[in-house]
This record gives sequence, C-alpha cells and structure tokens, in this order.
Amino acid sequence: MNILIKSATIIDPSSEFHNKTQDLLIEDGVISKIANSIENTKDYQEIQLDNLHISQGWFDSSVCFGEPGFEERETIENGLNTAAASGFTAVGMNANSYPVIDSNSNITFVNSKANGHAVKLLPIGALTYASKGEDLAELYDMNTAGAVAFYDYKKPITNPNLLKIALQYASNFDGLVCSFPQENKIVGHGVMNENVTSTTLGLKGIPALAESMQVARDLFLLEYTGGKLHIPTISTVESVALIKEAKSKGLDVSCSVAIHNLYFTDDVLNGFNTHYKVLPPLRTQKDIEALIEGLKDGTIDMVTSDHNPIDIEHKKIEFDHAAYGTIGLESAFGALQTKFDLDKTIELLTLGKARFGVKSSPIKIGNPLNIALFNPVGAYTFSKKHINSKSHNAIFENETLKGKVYGIIANGKISLN
Repeated sequence: MNILIKSATIIDPSSEFHNKTQDLLIEDGVISKIANSIENTKDYQEIQLDNLHISQGWFDSSVCFGEPGFEERETIENGLNTAAASGFTAVGMNANSYPVIDSNSNITFVNSKANGHAVKLLPIGALTYASKGEDLAELYDMNTAGAVAFYDYKKPITNPNLLKIALQYASNFDGLVCSFPQENKIVGHGVMNENVTSTTLGLKGIPALAESMQVARDLFLLEYTGGKLHIPTISTVESVALIKEAKSKGLDVSCSVAIHNLYFTDDVLNGFNTHYKVLPPLRTQKDIEALIEGLKDGTIDMVTSDHNPIDIEHKKIEFDHAAYGTIGLESAFGALQTKFDLDKTIELLTLGKARFGVKSSPIKIGNPLNIALFNPVGAYTFSKKHINSKSHNAIFENETLKGKVYGIIANGKISLN
C-alpha cells in the first residue's frame, strides 16, 4: 500500500506531530515521511479530504454481529464494514451468536470470516458453555485460537464460586474474565431504571442496587483470587465509587461505560420508545455526572458503543417484551463530541486497546499506518441515512451529533466512505 495523505491534522499525543497539519507518505503500509509538504513524485494514490484530521485507529471493546445464527440482524462482513465506516480499526466481538462462541472451533470460524479486512476482529469467547452460567467453557483452548477475553454477554454469573474458579483458572494464561454487573434476583421483572419515571409510566424498575451489589461481590472475589477482571458497561454512581476504591487497593480491574449511558437519562422513556430500552438501563443525571467524572479521573478505563443490532420483530413491540440493545458504532464519534473536546474524544476512542491485547501504532515515521480519518466540525441530525448496520435500532436517531467520519486506513487496507 503506497499512498500520500495531504494536509492532515494529526491528533496523537504520543506523536511529535500532535495537533500539527502535515502530509504523510506511506510506502508498503509504513509511514516513511511526515512533513509540511510532500511532492507526489512517484504518482501514489493521493488522499485529500475537507478539514481532514487523523488519529490512531479507534477500538470498541463490545460489539455484536449476530453471525453465526442471527445473520438477519447483522453479519460479520457488514458489521466490520460498519465499524470501518465509523472509524474503528479493531473491535471486540461478543459471543452472543447461535451457537454461542464457546469453543476453539467457534473462535477459528469467526476469525476466518474476518480475514483480510481492514478492521481487526477480536473474538470474545463465552465464559460458560452456551453462556448458561453453569460450567466453564474451554477458556484455554479459545485463548490459543485467539480469544482476547471471556464474557457471557449481558448475562451475570449468578454462582460466585464459578466466577472465583474462572478468575483463578484464567490467571494461569493471563486471561481476561468479564462479569456483567447485575444481580438478577434484585432486577426481577424490571425493564428500566427504578426511579420516579418508572413509577409514573407504570413500568417495573431495575434499581441501581442490582448493579452495585454485583460489582461489590465481584471485587471481593477478585481480591481473594487475583487474576484480571473486566466489568463491562457500568451505569451508576455507586459502581464508579466501588471500582475507584478497588483500584486504590491495587486490584487488576478495568471497566467500561456505554456511550448512550453518558448521554441519555431515563426521562426519554416517557414515549415508550423501545430504541431506548438498553441494559444496563438509562439512569439519572447524577449517574451521568459520576460516569463522566470517572472517565476524567481514570476510574473508568474505556467507552464502548455496546453495538447490538436487533431485528425489528424483537424491537418494535410492546416495551415490556422488546429486546434490550441499540446499534452504536455509527454514532459513537458524533455523540462523544457533544460531551467532550476533540482530544478527549479521541483518547476515549483509543483507550482499552492494551487491556484487550490490541497493539497501538503511534503516528510516527517507521510505524505501520493504522488510522481513523475524520472531520471534527459540523453538526448534523443522526438519521436512517447514517446507518450502515442491517438493523436500525438506533438510540441516537434524531439526535444532533457533531463531526464526520471518513473511514480508516489499517492492516494494509483503505476503507473510506
């Protein structure tokens, strides 16, 4: 891959060219020159875009692509194309397919489907067989096949001894165990945050307690066992405080927050729009403020779109019966830019790589080119025309977002919109 990128503003604090507008010459996929102006003497493909900005490629630790089994929702190929169009050069794919990804052969299958794509797919294997929460899956075998973590997507481990054994066993090969923060017995039949709004609407609530109890339990187990624990998509004030305390003790714990949980409160559910039915549920403004502060002080390690395509038959029905989940890759950059400045937005989109085994590639001479291309200015209303996913369950539909993603150049491939 030989290209010349013209007049690109580099957003990469690890690079000496941070916040500078430069030309970049790429030869055989490697950055060979960065300068104020570079002549195209070898007639390479030239890339010049309006107000072009570039950064290291973005990473999302939690996406769902459906395949195998739920191809009507999304396929791996289209999911990766969607990720590329949204600026992501690597994504962690959850195991919630049919069959569930819980074996070496399943990991090998999804890796084969992603071969040769500009986006690197990182399979996350199920923690238990078929994600039933009863017996540990083949963790080591999946690890040797390329699984980067183990997670029963959105399914809490109800048996604390099972999580204890998982942490102990995975520590033998430095495996990352993920535990969804929810105590099901407290949740009951809840479908949204337990608050004034749930009472007003007559919907059963999910108290913040259901999350903080599970987080506290898991942190006690981690302190006892050692190992590496990741708590995906926290949503409450209490969870932030508990994880902050655990980190102060030196526990090897990380956590993420879904971008929509930084943006919406449970007030938006007044219209019973099932696009807003997500898990964990949308909480309160107080929770949002704690989550944002947690990102600023490093308690929360990363953001995720928590991209989960759901077909219309399971989403456009009565609120109580609708499936949880929203797509989010396409709106991630634009939504974050409404909450944070550009430097912080890019930082949030590139955090978490090391935790999931993704090698960073700073924008420096001699490094392989692995970048997102974007224009950070310009407001727009997110609508169906901005959706690349096969499913259209977009929580950010009709919201005013900021900025435009041009695509990515990564893994020796150019993928521009």
